[in-house]
Amino acid sequence: MSSRPRVPGALVALVALFTAGYLAPYLLPTVVGRLSAGLGLTPAQAGLVGSVLLLGSSSAGFTLAARGERIGPRRAARAGLLAMTVGYGTAAATGIVPLVVAGAVLGGVGSGTATAVAAAGIAGQRDPHRASTLGLLSVSATAGALYLTLPHLAGGHAPPLLAIACAAALVWPLTARLPGTNREPREPAPTGPLPHRRAGAVLAAGILLWSLSQNALWGVSGRIGLTQAGLSEVTVGAVFAAALGAGLAGVTAAGALGSRLGRAVPIGGGTVLIAGCVLLSSAAEDLTSFATGEILWNACYPVVLSYLLGLAASLDPRGRWAVLVGAASSLGVACGPLTGSLLSEGAGYPGMGVVLCALLVLVAIPMTAVARHVSGRPLVPGSVRRRGGAAGAVLAGTAAATPPTVPQMGAPEQEIAPIRVPAGRRRLVKSTFRLARPSDRG
Repeated sequence: MSSRPRVPGALVALVALFTAGYLAPYLLPTVVGRLSAGLGLTPAQAGLVGSVLLLGSSSAGFTLAARGERIGPRRAARAGLLAMTVGYGTAAATGIVPLVVAGAVLGGVGSGTATAVAAAGIAGQRDPHRASTLGLLSVSATAGALYLTLPHLAGGHAPPLLAIACAAALVWPLTARLPGTNREPREPAPTGPLPHRRAGAVLAAGILLWSLSQNALWGVSGRIGLTQAGLSEVTVGAVFAAALGAGLAGVTAAGALGSRLGRAVPIGGGTVLIAGCVLLSSAAEDLTSFATGEILWNACYPVVLSYLLGLAASLDPRGRWAVLVGAASSLGVACGPLTGSLLSEGAGYPGMGVVLCALLVLVAIPMTAVARHVSGRPLVPGSVRRRGGAAGAVLAGTAAATPPTVPQMGAPEQEIAPIRVPAGRRRLVKSTFRLARPSDRG
């Protein structure tokens, strides 16, 4: 589903679509908490509903990764937003548990579709990391504002679901700025194997566990604040809003930092730091420890996620790995609430934190290895040497100051056309050859 928007309006549409698609995972704690309190579900049952919602999201991502190019960004985005509006709206309008679950699943499919379209479009940008950073800034700000607002609205499960449905409806007009199709009607669909298959598969598996570990805690964070730390819903909402505000600061810093540290250091070091925050949040018994863990955690989470999304986008300019890795992340997010509920019921919140912390530290190793491998081999062996040695490598890695004629970091090796020497000519002169032009026919 690769699209390469040429105008700022298309980027605005992609950021808005990214925000709508990611809003359900960001509001997961209040959604799960409201489902439990408003519908009389047990924590495990409410976590299961949240997992089913996000499982629909990941299923849509995996489906569109293979078939999205046939549909077109605008049509797929509108279908996703329509499913979000109808699904979440239906779930908010009824108190019948089977209908709530069905609406949540339909809304989750819509969220996954919107996220997949946004991920593929962001991968087609000239600077995918900057585009994903803008998306994370937008969704963090939106979710933070909702966390401040929702506690003051009516109780029950409806307000957070209705807020997601309204966000999808508001984004709908912006889809007019997306391209209708990715190619001319008579042009055959582009084919070719996925590049970096091994690195992409390792990254997808790693981000699945990475997302599962954090969303296992995120799904029960509201209950930790309410029951273990003894806080009110208004206070917990304020902590979440402050945490997402810290996430805004973290993403802004990541955008300013750019690629100066590469991707391996932010991904590996950031994941280890997140593991420590998870441990602190899960063991919180008062406002200070709960707020400290949540704020530090949410300041680091979107930073690492932006680098992971940028890494996935760099593996394939057509956006296939970006969609697949995003769907794997959604699958991990989907399994998170149920995993967190089961672990917390079996081992308590502190015991759950120890397990999740260990898993995050372990998964940081292969993801860091992928970042080092991909960033360390931007061109095939010998290509930088033929283009100017070490100086060429430094110039190729400086995207901001590099003209388009210089190969960028992560760019594929350009094919070299073989030249046949006519029979009988043992000696060639310079005048035999001339510069190739776009109008030349081979």
